[in-house]
Amino acid sequence: MTVSEGKLQRAIETLKDAGVRITPQRHAVLDYLLHSMTHPTADEIYKALEGKFPNMSVATVYNNLRVLKEVGLVRELTYGDASSRFDCETTEHYHVICNECGKIVDFHYPSLDEVEKLAEQVTGFDVSHHRMEIYGKCEDCQELATRKH
Repeated sequence: MTVSEGKLQRAIETLKDAGVRITPQRHAVLDYLLHSMTHPTADEIYKALEGKFPNMSVATVYNNLRVLKEVGLVRELTYGDASSRFDCETTEHYHVICNECGKIVDFHYPSLDEVEKLAEQVTGFDVSHHRMEIYGKCEDCQELATRKH
């Protein structure tokens, strides 16, 4: 069994334990997310799966993403634009985002727990979580810019 097959089986068990039915569409959305490294939007997931499920709607994808999020298998990433992106990697990690093409890449770094504690002390807030994003130009866009010049 590969690592991704193991992740899929654990995710299915989590859904079953939560009393969530495993429909073919839900299974396909989950499988797509587990194999995707691009942090796709709901529309991208829909377009990728519409050939296998011609009767599936974008609303079905959104509903499945909502269920997966509620169970804790997916994180919704919002960046101020109209479309959320979805991430199946739920362990603490950060993102590097390309200013040119919008690609999002996971970046693992030790959690910044001290920053949360300091923020609580300085502001009096009861901090629930944090999010760090790093922006720049990905290798593909750098190469493209080099070829243009």
